[in-house]
Amino acid sequence: MKLIQSLSAPVFRLKDIYGRMIDLEEYKDKKVFIGFFRHAGCPFCNIRVHKLLKVREELLEKGLEMIFFFESPENVLLQSIFHKEISPIPLISDPEKRWYSAYGLEPSTYKATMSHISSFVQTAFKASSLGVPLHAMAEGEAFNTMPAEFLLSEGLIIEQVHYSERLNDRMSVEKIRAFVEKK
Repeated sequence: MKLIQSLSAPVFRLKDIYGRMIDLEEYKDKKVFIGFFRHAGCPFCNIRVHKLLKVREELLEKGLEMIFFFESPENVLLQSIFHKEISPIPLISDPEKRWYSAYGLEPSTYKATMSHISSFVQTAFKASSLGVPLHAMAEGEAFNTMPAEFLLSEGLIIEQVHYSERLNDRMSVEKIRAFVEKK
C-alpha cells in the first residue's frame, strides 16, 4: 500500500553497508530524504545517486539528511567503488525488500520494460560518460523494481512522496531544495 503525505514514516533501525546502526528515530529533529533505488548496476539509479551527491553538501548545510536503500545484497554494493564512495550517506542493503514493502513500493514489469525500451540506451551512454556503474543484475536483484523517494519533515512526518512511473522519473532537485528551505 502506497504511503501518502502527512503520515508518520515507517521507522527502521538497520545497519548500513558500512556497519553503522541507522536508527530513523535519531533523525526525528531533522529533515530527511529517503531514496529507494533498484540494483547496484542500474544506470537510472546510479545517475540519480550521482546527481544527489553533487548537491549533498548544499542540502546538508540547509539541514537535510539523506538515507539510501538498494535492493542489492551488501556484498554486491561493497564491491562497487562508486557505492562505497557514497559514504557518509547511509546506504542500506535490503535484498528481501522488507522496507521497500513498508514504504509502499510496488514492482512493475510493464513500467520497467517501457523505461528500458524508451530510454535505456541513452541512459547507458550518460552513465558511461559520468563514470557511474552499469552492469548486469546480480542474483536476487529484480528487473521490475520501481524507485521511490520520500521527504520527511521534523517528527518523521512524510511531507513529499514520489513513486516513479518510469525508471528515470524522480523528484526534482528544485522540489527538494524548496522543501529544505521551507520553515
